[in-house]
Amino acid sequence: MKALLSSRPVLWFLFLFNLTVAAVAPFAVDGAQGLATSAGMGVVSLGAGTALLKGRRQGQQA
Repeated sequence: MKALLSSRPVLWFLFLFNLTVAAVAPFAVDGAQGLATSAGMGVVSLGAGTALLKGRRQGQQA
C-alpha cells in the first residue's frame, strides 16, 4: 500500500484534489464544519505536496 500511495500520479491526485476541496469547502458548507473540512483537506494537500517536492529533490541528487 505504501508503494501505491507514494507513486507520483497518486501524490499529484491527492495534492490537486484535496487542494481544490480545501478551497471550495468553506463556500459549500457553512460554519465550523466547512472550516474544519478545509483545514483537514489542506493538511493532506500539504503532505502530498511535500512528498512530491521531496521526491523531486531525491531525483535531482541521483
